[in-house]
Amino acid sequence: MNIDLTGKKAFVCGSTQGIVRASAMVLAELGANITLIARNEDELKKTLAALPLKSQKHDYIVADFSDPEMLRQKVDIYIKSNGPIHILVNNTGGPPGGPITNATAAEFLNAFTNHLLCNQHLAQATLEGMKSEGYGRIINIISTSVKLPLKGLGVSNTIRAAVGNWAKTWANEVGAFNITVNNVLPGATGTGRLKSIIESKSAKTGSSVPDIETEMMEEIPMKRFAAPEEIANAVAFLASPAASYITGINLPVDGGRTGNL
Repeated sequence: MNIDLTGKKAFVCGSTQGIVRASAMVLAELGANITLIARNEDELKKTLAALPLKSQKHDYIVADFSDPEMLRQKVDIYIKSNGPIHILVNNTGGPPGGPITNATAAEFLNAFTNHLLCNQHLAQATLEGMKSEGYGRIINIISTSVKLPLKGLGVSNTIRAAVGNWAKTWANEVGAFNITVNNVLPGATGTGRLKSIIESKSAKTGSSVPDIETEMMEEIPMKRFAAPEEIANAVAFLASPAASYITGINLPVDGGRTGNL
């Protein structure tokens, strides 16, 4: 099975922590040249220094996903100077939690901007290079809420579903160019975001953090949270030549938690 990414160049977004930092590490281990994209330059430098290095070159772009036009400008300039990108991993921080009945228009617009519009800009910016290289992989880190809405995540459920349909439409339109577009749907994963969700729930309900963790794990057939590297391995497979005939799918990596097919 060919999972070698030597000579391939990857944009990895929101890559200074959690699942996508782990994804950048695995892609680099497989030989890809990694360009990290995030807003915190200090954290970008730390992640850059930690990336596995063989004969490839890694670097970064400082960009804030709340400003999609600036993101597009920086990415266009980078590609013009450095050539085509073969792999795009789309990701940015999730919208704030809360019931949909309390959600504001601004919360929806911010989430739509950060997730869908930035994904669109990045995909458009990398498309022609993928076509010319005859190789493209667009992988979106979304959520299992694409398949089954999650309680207390009204804005996230809505926007994640929009991104899922956006990705399927892209897959249909670019498949003829050997470009695949897929979504990875992480379940509960041991990241800072999960920790903050659990602590917030503890503060609201009065339940202890260990009790909430136990309750959440009981909903997972595998009875544990994922490690970020377990999600990253799915990302790396979809980015590889081995996944050349897989496109337009939602891949839950959730220990079996999602209650539908």
